[in-house]
Amino acid sequence: MKARELREMANDQLLEELRKVQERLLRDVRIRVASGEGVNAHEARACRRDIARIRTILRERELNASAAKGGGAKA
Repeated sequence: MKARELREMANDQLLEELRKVQERLLRDVRIRVASGEGVNAHEARACRRDIARIRTILRERELNASAAKGGGAKA
């Protein structure tokens, strides 16, 4: 997924998407590798990158919310 698409989602939608991607990584990629089936390396990489994008966006939102409450961000 594109970061732009992810940024348009609400937090609960992002968490659901994160769950789906993690499940896909486990079920579709890791299990096929363990069973000896052929898997394209780019599938696993794409899943890991999607997970990282989603977590990054959630963390940015968390930091922005704490800064807006007056918590401030440490440099």
